[in-house]
Amino acid sequence: MNAIEVRGLTKSYGDVHAVRGLDLTVGQGEIFGFLGPNGAGKTTTIEILEGFRERTGGDVRVLGQDPATAPLSWREDIGIVLQESEIEGELTAREAVTMQSAYFSAPRNPDEVLELVGLADARDQRAAKLSGGQKRRLDLAMALVGDPKLVFLDEPTTGFDPSARRESWDMISALRDLGNTVLLTTHYMDEAQNLADRIAVVASGQIVAKGTADELAEQVAAVPRITWSAAPSPSAPTVPDRFGAVVDGDRMVIETHDVVTVLNELTNWATDPATAAPGGTASHVLVDLEIARPTLEDTYLRLTASPDGATAPPADEPTGGSKRRSRGRGGRR
Repeated sequence: MNAIEVRGLTKSYGDVHAVRGLDLTVGQGEIFGFLGPNGAGKTTTIEILEGFRERTGGDVRVLGQDPATAPLSWREDIGIVLQESEIEGELTAREAVTMQSAYFSAPRNPDEVLELVGLADARDQRAAKLSGGQKRRLDLAMALVGDPKLVFLDEPTTGFDPSARRESWDMISALRDLGNTVLLTTHYMDEAQNLADRIAVVASGQIVAKGTADELAEQVAAVPRITWSAAPSPSAPTVPDRFGAVVDGDRMVIETHDVVTVLNELTNWATDPATAAPGGTASHVLVDLEIARPTLEDTYLRLTASPDGATAPPADEPTGGSKRRSRGRGGRR
């Protein structure tokens, strides 16, 4: 049984269509990235999956149940980490998690959960005194103390410094090792590329592509790029047309699947003494030479772009739907 199965999901608000026939499958035990621009229908879809918003049409099964009619016992199998939450500042981390555990019939040990999220040393620190990264870890602890089978993570590292983000990635990856299924939304493409087993990109209320990061790149025909500074010096010779190099901002770019062959020919040309300008050297031709595989960000921008090259228009998701907040109970509503 899959953790999430969605067929033909729609959600309308009168003439406004936020979700338009969306299909989605998330396997048990995987980290699944759910990506899309603001207004694309992500939040509406997720709130339907969580059981907090009614759908207009389609079939939805989460952990084998319809969220619209699922019993209370089903909710105990769901953990939610919202983009923003506010935990009572006077409570210590351990007190907050212990209080949250009282809502569940078979919770995990609060100290064990604090250890899991890296807050064991701060268990007696009041929530108001925790750092931003520690507060986010506490949010996750609040979601995990009920021992959920499925965890919804809504932009879990927004505002983190690079070091804290990397630490959080290790923590999220550990959820997979525990057997949890994770549905992750994020605007950090490197985060999704590092964490997600599979990814779905939603635009205008529909999924426009899904698969691994590499599979998505293939779908948009994204290819590796060889780049270097477009103007290393006034005396730099013109790159021969046979390389197909184009100017992209301040970089010269060659896109090719045959990186080794093209790079060999390019460097041979650049280091040929005949290439050098009088009194100069040939090696200055390829300044800041770089080779890059297509990133998930490259792929995402292509998938969410409209035919005229602009970002795809929103699916008319209601204003305010892209940022959900909760107070006091760590996202459990």
